[in-house]
Amino acid sequence: MMFRASIWLGACYRMNEKVNEIHQPKFQTYRISALVLLLVALVLSGCVNGSSVAPSSTIALPPAPIATGTEVSSLDAYPPAAAAYPEPSVDSGGDSAAYPAPTAPEATGLPPTATVATSGLSDPAATEAVYFPMVGQGPTVAPASVASPAPTATMPPTATPAPLPTEAVAVAAQPTPIHVVDFAAVGGELAAQGQQLAYNKIGFHVTFLEDREELDPYMQRLDAEGVPFFLKSVDNAEPLYKAQELMKVSGVPHTLVYRSTKYDVPNYDMDPVLAAETYWELEKAIWPPELDPGLVWLETMNELDKNRSEWLAQFSLRTAELALRDGYKWAAFGWASGEPEPEQWESPAMLKLLRLIGENPDQLAIALHEYSYVAEDIGHEYPHKIGRFLDLFAVADRHGIPRPTVLITEWGWTYDNIPPEPNAMEDVTWAARLYGAYPQVLGAAIWNLGQLDGQLTPLNEQMQGLIDNMLALSLDSHFSAPALPQQAPLDAGRFPPP
Repeated sequence: MMFRASIWLGACYRMNEKVNEIHQPKFQTYRISALVLLLVALVLSGCVNGSSVAPSSTIALPPAPIATGTEVSSLDAYPPAAAAYPEPSVDSGGDSAAYPAPTAPEATGLPPTATVATSGLSDPAATEAVYFPMVGQGPTVAPASVASPAPTATMPPTATPAPLPTEAVAVAAQPTPIHVVDFAAVGGELAAQGQQLAYNKIGFHVTFLEDREELDPYMQRLDAEGVPFFLKSVDNAEPLYKAQELMKVSGVPHTLVYRSTKYDVPNYDMDPVLAAETYWELEKAIWPPELDPGLVWLETMNELDKNRSEWLAQFSLRTAELALRDGYKWAAFGWASGEPEPEQWESPAMLKLLRLIGENPDQLAIALHEYSYVAEDIGHEYPHKIGRFLDLFAVADRHGIPRPTVLITEWGWTYDNIPPEPNAMEDVTWAARLYGAYPQVLGAAIWNLGQLDGQLTPLNEQMQGLIDNMLALSLDSHFSAPALPQQAPLDAGRFPPP
């Protein structure tokens, strides 16, 4: 650029010499000034025109769209929790040492509401998945300077035939479809034979889950098929809340049970009536407010001292009266497997309690635990451990009392082990057949899915392996019971264990 300016300057100088020879010297000063200004202008112009602006090496991406959960679920997000959902490796603490009771925080243990509503329960009817947006994707328009690639031709999609009415695909990675029973047709056939349809009544006992949504597909699928399930949860109301909301929409009569470990055992040194009134107020104060007491059973005690059965009968009788007064569904006792002794059902206060429960079967119940205590033998000492509910029904029949509603709120083999999966499912199917014959037994909860003593144990992984098989059992199997007012005989030999 300076070279071009010097050429222009030389030309102007020679021209100036020519002009000097012709014109008068007085104009020379003006001409030199003009040439200097012209030179400066040329230099500045060349600097401006010769400078190039390098294009930006990056292109600003549009902001990511904000994800919403409106397309995922028609239900509200889970309500805020009183305490954070514990991490699997954190000991959540607890007040009860009763066996086998999980340890959990004193608060209701409800997890906090997620910032994105997709963590809520999905609508079973929804067919579209919603994903978190990637940076640069979404409804915003791409910058005009970025050229769109030409579309690649693709083959038209092949239509997938809809499943038959009696066939459906299981959730997760089920290798084969589940043949879903036509329950309406089977129910009609059984009614013609003086029988009534019974579903699989075996469900899950849960604490704090490794994955807070791991039971969602199981519950949603059964609810969508109109099949009731049994679910018991300790110190964690979230799974019950999700099931409750499904139940409100579908009307499927799931059996849901909640227990807090804060007040497992009452103070035996108090007067039983005063103790009942005191503990009832304490239990109501820690009842999770998001749970509907008209839909979810409350279990307040766990594996009590059977030698105090008469005191406990008086305590439970008064508690039952308070539950009826306040509109709660309440289950008494939570006796350990193999307890109480048959004659302890026949004390005066106990018989009075059984009559009250028999008169209010939809609101009052007896809670029992039934374990074999032997992983290799579910029928060990049957029916004195598993099947012990038959002793209770025998007492009721003998005294002309309606058989009480029974919730088997803990069921299984041992505290920390179950048999291999094929054997476990054989045992579960046998128990489902046994309990199915007695309509007053609303269900049983397999121990345990989730944390024990604040930790995830190998038992949790074993239980996770049963979820899909339990779903299949509930959908492809049916059981039966005598149609009311007929009742199944109390003959344990009709159901020999595997």
